[in-house]
Amino acid sequence: RESALEQADEEEEKKLFQNKAKQKKAASHAVTKSVANSDAGATVKQQKKKKEVDETVNRRTVFVGNLPVNCTVQALKSRFKEYGQIKSIRFRSLVPAEDTLSKKVAAIKHKVHPNAKFVNAYVVFKEECDAIKALKENGTEIATGFHIRVDIASKNSSHDNKRSVFLGNLSYDISDDAVREHFSVCGGVVAVRIVRDRKTGLGKGFGYVLFENTDAVHLALKLNNSVLMGRKIRVKRCGEKWKTPQKRPDQPRAPKDRGDTMLKKKRCSSDSFVGEKAIPLKKSTKPKRLKAIPKKQAGKNK
Repeated sequence: RESALEQADEEEEKKLFQNKAKQKKAASHAVTKSVANSDAGATVKQQKKKKEVDETVNRRTVFVGNLPVNCTVQALKSRFKEYGQIKSIRFRSLVPAEDTLSKKVAAIKHKVHPNAKFVNAYVVFKEECDAIKALKENGTEIATGFHIRVDIASKNSSHDNKRSVFLGNLSYDISDDAVREHFSVCGGVVAVRIVRDRKTGLGKGFGYVLFENTDAVHLALKLNNSVLMGRKIRVKRCGEKWKTPQKRPDQPRAPKDRGDTMLKKKRCSSDSFVGEKAIPLKKSTKPKRLKAIPKKQAGKNK
């Protein structure tokens, strides 16, 4: 009896020890989970703050496009300093003269590919109101044949599709000013944007034109299929889809080849339902027995 009581006490102690260990493990797991959740929450907050900071910087930043390759930081600073204090200027869309050079080094050393004709830049102001003032420089001719495009770098900046047209089938080496000159007969051109390849700087064959009013868009649509730099360009409103040309009902059909029609008939006949075929009877391999001829008939045959 005493040994049974001792054994029961030992089992109780073991159970108590196991329960304590489980409680400690659960507490440590809860602590690690709370730490992980707090870290995740901190990272999310940091990302949100970073996005907010980036957006505020973008609202103070001005994008300047269609600059000549030989444009310097000093020349750009002297152009925009009258609108407010400038914090930084950085060039983009540079095509390095050598593959081994990075774009940053090429911008610092001004080692640009000889076929490159233009560069883009970002001008960061100290105040947001100064960036808005700098938009007055949009469309000004900074050099012969280079009308710059100035716009706020913020993603929230809206683009008016009603005053814009989409251009297709453009030449790959076309310049912004060539497009501007082609559409200047329609009305005042606010900005021209040719979509280009980041690595080569060549155009991708399409772009956009923003006009001062919607009346110019109606005139620009009439320039659809007009020739620009030896190519028939496509002009349509922004947001519209291209319609596939429909066949005319009075258009004569091309004569079909007789051989093709016969092949089609054969294919149709082979593909059509034939029905279940009867299973052929198996030929027996056993030798046939000779019929027994009666004696009377055998004598007559002789």
